[in-house]
Amino acid sequence: MAESARPDLSPDMISLLEKERLVLLGTIDDETKGPSVNSISWVHAVSAKKIRFALDGRSRLLQNIASEPQVTLTFFANERIYTLSGKASLLAKEADGVPIRLAIFEVEIDTVRDVLFYGAKITQEPTYEKTYNPEAAHKLDSQVFSALKKA
Repeated sequence: MAESARPDLSPDMISLLEKERLVLLGTIDDETKGPSVNSISWVHAVSAKKIRFALDGRSRLLQNIASEPQVTLTFFANERIYTLSGKASLLAKEADGVPIRLAIFEVEIDTVRDVLFYGAKITQEPTYEKTYNPEAAHKLDSQVFSALKKA
């Protein structure tokens, strides 16, 4: 079965990507020129064609994206796995109102593909738990998502 593709996010995908969730960010490593995949959670769908994410300002991912702005974001939704591809641009080197140095990027979406293999469905999406102070985590998440929406 061929991958199903669409040019943008569906309304349901937008709704799911307006809150914290596990997303895999694919970039091209600036040094090795090979693929690099990292997990992120600060992601916010702005519209059907745009999505933003925040990264630690010290991360090598910033250089990866500066060298090659084509990225992928992979996420689980509606019993499927989707990968969106597009060009990332730096919106802010430092997010306003956030106590740590975070860079904010926006991706102009080219394509969204269902990449789950034929004859399968996701029966349980991955979950995670923050391992540091829950109140501090909640406060930081609120600050970051506010910055993502304002950027």
